[in-house]
Amino acid sequence: MLEKKDIELEKAVLIGVVTKEQNEEKSKEYLDELEFLTFTAGGEVKKRFTQKMEMPNPKTYIGTGKMEEVRLYIEENNITTAIFDDELSSSQERNISKILNVKVLDRTNLILDIFAQRAQTSYARTQVELAQCEYLLPRLRGMWTHLERQKGGIGMRGPGETEIETDRRIVRDRIALLKDKIKTIDKQMSVQRGNRGQMVRVALVGYTNVGKSTLMNTVSKSEVFAENKLFATLDTTVRKVVIQNLPFLLTDTVGFIRKLPTQLVDSFKSTLDEVREADLLLHVVDISHPNFEDHIESVNKVLGEIKSADKPIIMVFNKIDAYQAKPFDETDLIAQRTEEHYSLAEWKKTWMNRVGEDNALFISALNKRNLEDFKKRVYDEVRDIHVTRFPYNHFLYPDYDYDNLGEEE
Repeated sequence: MLEKKDIELEKAVLIGVVTKEQNEEKSKEYLDELEFLTFTAGGEVKKRFTQKMEMPNPKTYIGTGKMEEVRLYIEENNITTAIFDDELSSSQERNISKILNVKVLDRTNLILDIFAQRAQTSYARTQVELAQCEYLLPRLRGMWTHLERQKGGIGMRGPGETEIETDRRIVRDRIALLKDKIKTIDKQMSVQRGNRGQMVRVALVGYTNVGKSTLMNTVSKSEVFAENKLFATLDTTVRKVVIQNLPFLLTDTVGFIRKLPTQLVDSFKSTLDEVREADLLLHVVDISHPNFEDHIESVNKVLGEIKSADKPIIMVFNKIDAYQAKPFDETDLIAQRTEEHYSLAEWKKTWMNRVGEDNALFISALNKRNLEDFKKRVYDEVRDIHVTRFPYNHFLYPDYDYDNLGEEE
């Protein structure tokens, strides 16, 4: 009989910088997100280190004094991993590893590791491996420090460089092979999309961990994997959904994140073909998150990169059950009332009121609050798209009928 063992989390420290472009508040937000990423990957954050700088040090990312402080803390507390908030160059990674003598990761490496854990299908694994190889290629030099002949100078030239060149060639060949494999799978997926006929396609898009998969499960009555961790969904899932008597296809896509590694954007662009070919986008937002407006901006940026920003979009503000406004003391004459003190009713009167008629929906996918209003809005939009495509079918789909909900269930 197998013994039950608790998985021991890796002890880690987080390191970030405060610059002109990234103030203290923004730096804290990024480190909060980095801590959640670390937890998702299987790590436990013991301490955070930040330093105010005009720009990150090109040699060691942070200054020598702060680096010594980090090194002493790592030695005294048996820390095994140091995680940096920005992408490190190969020379920075090499220099920091020599000083700290522990595993050094940056945000990109951490996200790639989570993607590698989450990838289930052959397609997702291929995309993740391609991103990892493209990340690894410029960093191979730092991995051959045991070949002392690469230092240069008299008597130091020799097989070290040959070894590196051989490895680079192997990685380049692997990248070419993976790209060919992705092209083949893309052709298969385009055939699958073609076989779906002229059904209206609706895609769920949004920041990671906003509740897209939970909403998918609620609406389609399916069992897509959903978890309160970042990047729970990597594999695109398509389900046929029928609201009243109107059928359409609903797609759950990979979530986005700030500072998304360029390697992942490139390798996962093919997965986002489902978004490109969708007729309607449901932009799901976690309104209970204090930085949800930044999340909206990040998602819109990625949608612009994949040329999907001009599609019809319905904003779906999820997790209203978890939203709590910060208490405001009316008797405090100095304090100013800001967005963090807004109630949901007040938020609805802000820019959310200007995204289009009935284009801002407030729901809770988990507790099924306001779900009928959501279904009605999606039904109306899908019906308009369907009738435009098949002009003689308009009589098949009457107005949304609240009276027949019991029969539908």
